[in-house]
Amino acid sequence: MNFNERVYEICKKIPKGRVSTYKSIAEVMNTKAYRAVGRALACNPYAPIVPCHRILNSKGELYGFKGKKDKISLKLKKELLEMEGIEFNGNFVVNFKSVFYKLR
Repeated sequence: MNFNERVYEICKKIPKGRVSTYKSIAEVMNTKAYRAVGRALACNPYAPIVPCHRILNSKGELYGFKGKKDKISLKLKKELLEMEGIEFNGNFVVNFKSVFYKLR
C-alpha cells in the first residue's frame, strides 16, 4: 500500500463528530511527514468515505480543504464539521481536546 492509501485508511477511522490532525496521522505512520499527509488528503479521491474534512492543524484550527486554503473552501469544511456537531470560535474548534480522536 502506498503512502496516500495508508493516509486514507487511517483517516477512515475517525468517527463522525470527532476530529484529528495531520500530525496524528503522520505519527501513526511513524513519520514526521505532516505536509505529505496534507498533500495526500488534498487529492483524496474517496471523499466522503475518507472523511478528510475531519483533519485540522495541531492547534485545532481549520487549515485547508480539497487542496485549497481560500475562504470558500474553509467555509465548506467548517459547515461539514458543524453538521457533525463540531462547534467553532472563528476557525478554531471549541473544546478541541474533547473532540480530538486519538488515532492508533
